[in-house]
Amino acid sequence: MDAETPSLLAARYGTAPDTALPLPANPVIEALLAHRSVRAFLPDALPAGTLEILAAAAQSASTSSNVQAWSLVAVTEPGLKARLAELSGRQAFIARAPLFLAFVADTSRLRRLGARHGNPMEGLDYLEAFIVASVDAALASQNAVVAAEALGLGTVYVGALRNKPEEVAAELNLPPGAVALFGLCVGRPDPAAPASVKPRLPQAAVLHRERYDSAAEEAAVAQYDETLKAFSLSQGIGPAGWVGRMLSRMADAAALHGRDGMKPALRRLGFPLR
Repeated sequence: MDAETPSLLAARYGTAPDTALPLPANPVIEALLAHRSVRAFLPDALPAGTLEILAAAAQSASTSSNVQAWSLVAVTEPGLKARLAELSGRQAFIARAPLFLAFVADTSRLRRLGARHGNPMEGLDYLEAFIVASVDAALASQNAVVAAEALGLGTVYVGALRNKPEEVAAELNLPPGAVALFGLCVGRPDPAAPASVKPRLPQAAVLHRERYDSAAEEAAVAQYDETLKAFSLSQGIGPAGWVGRMLSRMADAAALHGRDGMKPALRRLGFPLR
């Protein structure tokens, strides 16, 4: 194991790693373990070709049956970024990032293909088609994140695009059968405001062997709650643990900040969801 790997594991889980873990030194694994969400960006424009490289990396992700039911909308225009920031819970870093990518679940391209060939494409009416499009978009986006970090850039996902999916669709000129699932800010991290690696749940709460078994979950979650409280204090955001955050985040429909209306919104946007 490379000397840096134990420290990366310690940061990822917030505890001393198992030094016996048979993990070889590998720059890709180390880059994945070092991932962090960046919300402070330098104003510099990205080098020419960066967007195209990120798109190519995204398109290199796996896609169900080669359906490729996703699209990417790249936004650099300041006014549009500002409006998207407003629609996404007034998150100002969206407007400050030099590049904002909207990952779109997109069945409209297949609808147009069917129309050109006289095929009604009834399979797109079903929930499965939306799931496939969503999974494809998520896989593609993670490839884009890994590529961006390999280029020395920082990223942060923005799920709040779903707060107002129809307004976002109008801003991005999305056709029926397309919805922006989430955004991704991309830019050079501001060294004056460095991001930290946020600890994740212990593997005992997530990793199951052969069969699902939650026997160790309660203790693992309690341990993680204390770990995240300590991390939050180190970041100057108070003693916020995981348990309280999750109980609040999923407490009721109001806690979803408009996303409780996703099903009817998706239908209005052209996803029958049969």
